[in-house]
Amino acid sequence: DSFDILGDGVKELLVGRDDGMIEIYNFESADDPVLRLDYALSESIASIQGGCVGKDGYDEILAATYSGWLTGLTTEPVHREGGSGEELKLSQEMQSKISSLRNELEQLQMKVLQEREKYQQSSQSSTAVSSVPAFSVNDKFTLNKDDASYSLILEVQTAIDNVLVQSDVPLDLLDVDKNSAVVSFSSCDSE
Repeated sequence: DSFDILGDGVKELLVGRDDGMIEIYNFESADDPVLRLDYALSESIASIQGGCVGKDGYDEILAATYSGWLTGLTTEPVHREGGSGEELKLSQEMQSKISSLRNELEQLQMKVLQEREKYQQSSQSSTAVSSVPAFSVNDKFTLNKDDASYSLILEVQTAIDNVLVQSDVPLDLLDVDKNSAVVSFSSCDSE
């Protein structure tokens, strides 16, 4: 998307990448765009848009991720400083917003508990049928020309506990900064 998120009168280029990076490029000169800000998310970005969404006067960047999460980056200051000895008082609007979010959270927690209870009851009945849910998997296996390696990227709309990679040829697994996985190697029986 292109949007003036920096408020300098010139639209910036908002980029959402498959690796979860949000980047803001500025066109300060006629040559190449300059990377001004970046932010890393834990999953690929499906869509990105700039605009005024949450509060008048404060522009935001909204990004939709592969699993459906919406993430917002705002220009609204998140810190307010009080003078010495002053207590920080929340405005009535902020107090009502916090109260409304707490109520919504409590309702969602109750709904989750009810659904868990229903699932437990149905799974213990004599007529229960077990099935593995079908998940759509977003997978990419791409060649990185810079270091002659391949990147395997797997995304599912639920937590991934284990990934097993089996190969007939020896593999060297490289660690990357964004990787949160614990790698363990085991030798295979050739038969």
